[in-house]
Amino acid sequence: MSKPMPEISSDAGELRDEPFEPEVLQSDLAFEGAVWNVRDDRVRYGDGEIRRQYVEHTGAVAILALDDDGRVLLIQQYRHPIRHRDWELPAGLLDVDGEEPLTAAKRELAEEADLVAADWEPLVSSWTTPGGNDEVIHIFLATGISAAPSAHAREDEEADIRIEWRALDEVIAAVLDGRMRNGILTIGVLATAQRLRDRG
Repeated sequence: MSKPMPEISSDAGELRDEPFEPEVLQSDLAFEGAVWNVRDDRVRYGDGEIRRQYVEHTGAVAILALDDDGRVLLIQQYRHPIRHRDWELPAGLLDVDGEEPLTAAKRELAEEADLVAADWEPLVSSWTTPGGNDEVIHIFLATGISAAPSAHAREDEEADIRIEWRALDEVIAAVLDGRMRNGILTIGVLATAQRLRDRG
């Protein structure tokens, strides 16, 4: 016997994520980390109670830097959880008190790639893993690219960052072919392609 299909909303209104704040019965610091903490929450949900652990995240920014030839700035660095040196967009944490996302994006582009941009615009914001952390990342489109006045010293995984400029279409093809799997990179290049199409 087949299961009934879930009810499909016939609401033709604007698609939008819906805020919802059930009662948190208890919230404990399960683990205090060097960068992020893990929280352990008990939440009243419906007629019962659920327990969820999640990473408490500062939030982050990423930059889709596009040069005058339509090439995307890519960086490659080692990511220990996935045991890969994956291709990414320049990005960083919102870990400076009171710093606005745009200011952080400008700082990260200079720190990770020794570049500055004349023009900045918000591209898209995304929750990276809403079932496992509360991180929201703000992706900016940066154009009018030039060298920063000075180079930054880098350490740890950033010490051997590889930097390349590749055509936007080439990067999208690599994403869709499964050769590049970074989620933020995927969102950034697809959103940029749509933004450029919208502009004609």
